[in-house]
Amino acid sequence: MKGKPRPPASADQALQAMDRMIALAQFGQQDIAARLGLNVTDLTCLGFVIEAAQQGQPLAAGDLAERAQLTTGAVTGVLNRLEKAGYARREPDPGDRRRVRVTMAPDAQDRILRVYGPFYARLGALFADYTPDEVAVLADWFTRARAAMADSLAEVREPADER
Repeated sequence: MKGKPRPPASADQALQAMDRMIALAQFGQQDIAARLGLNVTDLTCLGFVIEAAQQGQPLAAGDLAERAQLTTGAVTGVLNRLEKAGYARREPDPGDRRRVRVTMAPDAQDRILRVYGPFYARLGALFADYTPDEVAVLADWFTRARAAMADSLAEVREPADER
């Protein structure tokens, strides 16, 4: 499969396009969260629950706190709201009764896909315009950019006197 011709772009133009997409996504997450009856933090945490479910990995409440960079107390509030909204459940960890696993509620994925489905369909159509090699470059770039962002955020979060 041959890729389509692409307009030339500099790194600065790509960064500007990325910044605009991130800004739109941030505002969009507020709208999506509201549509699902959640706040943005709860929606972000729900994303981690979905990811763990898709990977077939158990997600402990403490792991969720770490991934979301929240205190365990804050995650308790998140889980209370996700359970009340019918998106997640807490279950005892069969290997350690002191731990709680977070799982998706039975119909949660269907409810979420009603909101995200059209967007993912549009992205799927967009990816179809790229060759497998181009998609591999995009996936590599997103993965590496996420790592670079995580490193940068760790620096930003450092207390000023430790820099």
